[in-house]
Parts: sequence; structure tokens; C-alpha cells
Amino acid sequence: MRHTFRDRVITRRQILDGNQLQKLSLTLGRPHLHPGLDVSETPPPDGTPLPPGYHLVYFTPNGTERELGPDGTDLTFNAPAPFTRRMWAGGRMLWKAPAQLRVGQQVEERTRLLAAAAKKRLDGEEMVLVEVEKEFWGPEGLALVDERSWAFLPAMVNGLASPRPALDTTVLGPSTVEDLDGGDGGYPSRQFRWSPVGLFRFSALTFNGHKIHYDGSWARSVEGHPGPVVHGPLNLINMLDYWRDVCGGPGAVNEIRYRAMAPLHTGDTYQMSAQKRVGPGDGKPFTILVQKGNVVCMKSTIVAD
Repeated sequence: MRHTFRDRVITRRQILDGNQLQKLSLTLGRPHLHPGLDVSETPPPDGTPLPPGYHLVYFTPNGTERELGPDGTDLTFNAPAPFTRRMWAGGRMLWKAPAQLRVGQQVEERTRLLAAAAKKRLDGEEMVLVEVEKEFWGPEGLALVDERSWAFLPAMVNGLASPRPALDTTVLGPSTVEDLDGGDGGYPSRQFRWSPVGLFRFSALTFNGHKIHYDGSWARSVEGHPGPVVHGPLNLINMLDYWRDVCGGPGAVNEIRYRAMAPLHTGDTYQMSAQKRVGPGDGKPFTILVQKGNVVCMKSTIVAD
């Protein structure tokens, strides 16, 4: 892989249409894209700035279904067999003010491979870690640098010794998002639960065919999960939304560093919280945790103005 993509930059161009942005905001349960901007009936107008992280529904994978892997993933940067179980591992986003990504702009995405290396997990299991950098250039110049990491684990041999029981998703109802009382640092925590419909809609918006997010049988019997997995990018967007709703004040996000640590699944109830109080404008980071009970499933550090 490293030899194949060495010194190669993949360039794509796309107009950031408002319809895609509207559908994402509604999938997230947010009829207001920005305070005072209701997108429940009509898309946002040209010139509307993209909220942090919302660029993830643009520049989605190309290719026909025949060009996807058996698990439905785009193979562009996938590791070779037997490392076929793919997980979103973490990354970093760096916003380059004063340039902004806005609805109606023609934007250029430049992608290059940073690294592909054999690693070992804490439990000793071998894996391949792939790191990719994406730059997004608009009319105002470089607006965003997005570094992403995927971990590829070996395929499971002969299925699971103890197959997971199927989750009863018929009683879940719609996805829910609810703010709770203040926690550590005085900020309210935010509670989530995702339905199969919510995960399917996000997969459709991102043109993500990975079966672990919508095919419960595949998730259980091939990947070893109790049910469909909540997307890493979905939780990443939710962390950025939580920050701007609860912690951000008037400041703009400059950078987020994040790491996925444990999977979340359809029907799981989990919480997002800011673990320390740091006032906007002092240049110090916010630490945001995604937890199911006492298990930290995702962690991020956000630096803002």
C-alpha cells in the first residue's frame, strides 16, 4: 500500500450543496443548523458556513458496488488480507481561519497517505494502522486539514465461538438526544441513543457501505459485535456539536484531536461530557469524553479561540 500511494496526491472537486447539509442536520435531530437558521423545510442558502465536522458528508467514496470489499468498504486505503476488519481509530482536524467552508462553494479535496504500519493492540493482537491526510481548499484558500486513522484487524476465523444474541431493535423507537444536569466542570452532559434508522441515514449520507453499521447479522456473525455499530464520524460530529452548544460560547474551534477506544452499538445509551471547565478565549483545551457507563468509548481534545 505504502509503495502504491507513495508521494501521490488524489485531488477531487465538489460543490458543497445545501441539500446534503440539510439532510445531515435533520439526521442529527437538529432542525436548526445554526441558531436562528431553521432547515427543517428548506436547505441553507449559499454562503452559509459549515458547522465544524459537517464536511464529512461531502467528498464521499466513488466507485461501483463491485469495487467495494466484501464488508462494503471502499478499498482505496484498505490494508491487505488478512487485515480486513476496519475500524475508525482517531485523527485530528485543524481549521485554518479566516478561510471557511461555505454552502455553494466549489472546494478541492487533496488526499495523501501519511503512513501504513504494522502495530499491536494492548491485548497483543496484530493490526495495521493507516493514516491519511485530507486538505480542503476553497475560494478563500486552505480552510481545513483533516487527518484520519483506520485500524485494520485480522478477519475472524470460522466465525465466533459464541455468537452474539441478536438485539431486539423493534422496541427502540427513534434515536434520542437529551441534555442532562451539569456534570464535571459545570457543563450539562448529553445523552444519546441511536436507532437502526438513524445509523442507516448517516451511512446513506456518507455513502458508506460498511455493513457493520446497518447489517445486524454481519455485525454479529462476522465482526463479533452485538449489533450495528455507531459510526466513529457520527460521534465525532456530535462531539463538535456538543462543544459549540454547551462549551463554545462565541469562540471558534481551532483544532480537535480524537481517539476511538471502544465501540458503541444500536440501542446503547451513552453520555458525552466536558471533563474540565476552561473558559473560551484562553487557548486551553476542552477535554470531551464519550462514555457508556464507566467505559470511555471516545475521547477528544478541542482547542478554541
